[in-house]
Amino acid sequence: MSQRRVQIVILCEDRQQEVFARHFLKKRGFILDRNVRIQICPKGAGEQFVREHYAVEVKAYRSKNYRLGMLVVLIDADKKMVEERLKQLDDALIADAQQIRLSDEAIAIFVPKRNLETWIHYLQSVTIDEETEYPKFSKNESACKPCVENLVNQCYQGLNADAPPSLQAACGELQRILPLLE
Repeated sequence: MSQRRVQIVILCEDRQQEVFARHFLKKRGFILDRNVRIQICPKGAGEQFVREHYAVEVKAYRSKNYRLGMLVVLIDADKKMVEERLKQLDDALIADAQQIRLSDEAIAIFVPKRNLETWIHYLQSVTIDEETEYPKFSKNESACKPCVENLVNQCYQGLNADAPPSLQAACGELQRILPLLE
């Protein structure tokens, strides 16, 4: 796997999502030294923070030579449908007089149904559903790293048929943006 040095912004709800995204990108060959900037909710409603900062980050991404950068967004679907969360992000761009995300932009949006812990528990070989709220790994966020490594392999080789639909969509999103960065 080749090493890729691109400017990366990670916009996420909490520390768990940050650790998950960083480890995933690192395992996919991205160099995460000074080339990464994290926008994380300091306190309060994480999904609201992501929605409110999304248009700002997209504008910043578009103002630069975006072929050398990537915006990674993680936002939980919570009790909504994944498509509803994606529409909320599109609406945030429209409200800011911006065009919605284009297919040739390296803006990756990952929306775990219910929350990221759903994916982590699935990757630990736990039978899950996307409606149950699985426990957080508070103060032990790095516990997800073996699961992330499992996901990297599965996304590369193909997810199992029983993978949650939101995780299948995430792997599809990854496959969409990787060619844009080569």
